[in-house]
Amino acid sequence: MKKALFAAAALFAASSVSGSAFAADKVTLMLNWYVYGEHAPFYYGKEKGYFAEQGIDLDIQEGRGSAVTAQAVAAKTADFGYIDVPTMIKAAAKGAPLVATGVLLQTSPMSAMGFTDKNIRKPEDIKGKTVAVTPGDSMSQIWPLFLKKTGLKESDFRVVSGDAQTKLNAVINGQADLLLGYVMDQSMKIKDATGKSVTPIRFADYGIKMVSSGIVSNTGYVQENEDLVRRFMAAATKSVEEASKDPKAAAQSILNANPKGGQIATLTEGFELTIPLYKDPDGQSSQPFRVSEDNMKESVDLLVQYGGLDASAKDKVASYYTNAYLPGSVAMGSSK
Repeated sequence: MKKALFAAAALFAASSVSGSAFAADKVTLMLNWYVYGEHAPFYYGKEKGYFAEQGIDLDIQEGRGSAVTAQAVAAKTADFGYIDVPTMIKAAAKGAPLVATGVLLQTSPMSAMGFTDKNIRKPEDIKGKTVAVTPGDSMSQIWPLFLKKTGLKESDFRVVSGDAQTKLNAVINGQADLLLGYVMDQSMKIKDATGKSVTPIRFADYGIKMVSSGIVSNTGYVQENEDLVRRFMAAATKSVEEASKDPKAAAQSILNANPKGGQIATLTEGFELTIPLYKDPDGQSSQPFRVSEDNMKESVDLLVQYGGLDASAKDKVASYYTNAYLPGSVAMGSSK
């Protein structure tokens, strides 16, 4: 009898320490796309138990584009989304109940990229070349600003258009010299397909400041589940911090969960290319997900000028994001 009572007491104590051993909150995180290196921290955090430590039973689902994931989160069919924050801002400006609870990529990964052996390493090397673009996507919208910043004209190069896969195929098959893509995404897809290295010309290196991927949620869900959101962001923050210390192990966690999720070499390289994008370009914070007001304002300004966002959005910047649920924050509802 004493042994039974002792075992019961020990079990109760263990459940108390873990937070909620018998009633972990089931939480869905929908990604922006099929899994690639950028997503490594979430798989690593789940594998290492960082979400479980916070009483969260995490289900990671692949996405089919930031806009699709934003719709799922707005409809509460996914609890959180990891998506392009500018895409979320556009949806929120039109009335979608969405807010970013953490902005992870604070420097844009947008780039023009081609095979390294073509020696296209700086903007002037684009002259006379063929560039593959996807009309209407985020990169094609900011492309005119890149041209303006670098002194290029549309007459300096040729353009071929197509969807995301067509754009990749154009470079792989030699129908285009470059494509517009993300430094840690499309470049790795090309390398996986060809075994050849790719060199990006990053928009951010030429004065274009814009945030990129982050965690978003439904505004109503956040208000109704503040403690859960705080715990989720604590686990996500720890996952990013720890994954960044061991990129290969983090990349391997993707394959442990999804053996067909890619190749370890390019998943690792893709994640290594992602890590520098976490840095706050204004130097105001070193904590993952904590974005500065200035960075958000500049991003919204660019979306108004080049992305078709209504000018009224400039007066609503604070409604599009919050840092209040990040570790160390003291007040709910603050965007600081």
